Amino acid sequence: MAKHSRTWWGQKFISALESFTDSGRLQRGRAYSGDSRILLFDITKGIATATIRGNVNPYFGVYKEPTYETEIKMTAIAAKDWTKIIANMSSKASVVARLLLNEVPENIEDSFTAVGKQLLPYSRKDFHTECSCPDYSNPCKHIAGLCYRLAGEMDQDPFLLFEMRGISKEALQAELAKSPLGKALASELGDRNLEPESATSYFTRPQNIAIEEVPTLKQFWQGQKRLPQSIPFATPASVSAIAIKKQGDNPPFWQKDSSFIETMEILYDRVKNKNAALL
Repeated sequence: MAKHSRTWWGQKFISALESFTDSGRLQRGRAYSGDSRILLFDITKGIATATIRGNVNPYFGVYKEPTYETEIKMTAIAAKDWTKIIANMSSKASVVARLLLNEVPENIEDSFTAVGKQLLPYSRKDFHTECSCPDYSNPCKHIAGLCYRLAGEMDQDPFLLFEMRGISKEALQAELAKSPLGKALASELGDRNLEPESATSYFTRPQNIAIEEVPTLKQFWQGQKRLPQSIPFATPASVSAIAIKKQGDNPPFWQKDSSFIETMEILYDRVKNKNAALL
C-alpha cells in the first residue's frame, strides 16, 4: 500500500498511518483519492481539508449524490521544540544543504528523535481526522482517500509534512540559513547565479588539426604496416576447461543433482562429435 506514493517520504507517511490504522480500510479508500472524487482540496495552517463526492445508495435512503467535508491535521510541534530540532539539523552539513536545496534527506527523522519528537505521525493520538459522512468508523473511506491524496501532494512538496507539524518551508529555511553552516552554504548557493551567455551557433564547429604526414589512399585503407603472414597459436592452459572446473561440481547457480562439471563434459563431447566433419 505504501507504493501508492512515488517518493520515500510519501511512502513512509502512508506506512506510518498503516502502523496504527486498519490497513484494509485505508486500501478501500484509495479510489477516493483522485480528482473525480475530491472536488476541493486545500492545506491551510497545517490542516488538510477536502470536499469528497460520495455514492448514491438507495438502500440507506441516499438518492442524491452527496458530498462530505473531510479534514486531517497532525499535532503541531511546539516552537521551543522546533528550536531544538533546527539546532540539531544545523550541526549536519548534509541535512542543511539538502533542505536549502528544497530536498528532504533520508535521515531527517534522526534530528527529531534526538530531541524526543517525530516528524511522521506515530500514533492515533498524533493524527486527527474528521468527516461529515455517516460512517462511524474512523478512518472512513473518505478520510483514507484524503490520506492518499495528501501523500501524493507530499511527492510534489515534501515540506507539507513540516507545515502540518507547525513550521512553514520559508520559516524552516530562514532559521537554517542563520546557522554557521547555513550561512556558508547560502552564500555559496547565492554566488552561483551566473548570467546566461549567448552562443553564436547551436552546432559544434569543426576544428582543423594539422597532420605531420598525410597517408596515401593505399596506406589509409590497408594500414601503414603489413599484417603478419601467420598468427601464432596461444599457449594452451595447463588445466583444460579451467573456467568450468573452477565452479566445482555444485556451484550456487546449479540446481540439479548431477555434477556441473560432468554435465558440461557431456555437452562439450556432443558438440565436438556433431561438428567433427566441419573441423
